[in-house]
Amino acid sequence: MARDADAIEKDIQQAREALAGALDELSERANPQRLSEQGKEMAAQKWADPRVKYAVYAAGALVGLLILRKLFK
Repeated sequence: MARDADAIEKDIQQAREALAGALDELSERANPQRLSEQGKEMAAQKWADPRVKYAVYAAGALVGLLILRKLFK
């Protein structure tokens, strides 16, 4: 059974609107500014954890001591 032109036009318009909505959502998800802010927030949360903070301090101190030892040996 053949569909009439109005029904086909309506289906095409609905498909266009759905595609436009999907594209808007993808562009929002892939927004570099939003991704940057999200990365900064994640880094700040990780740094707020004392285990991470003191582990980084310890690793930096160890590397510094090894460099000083190499320089003065």
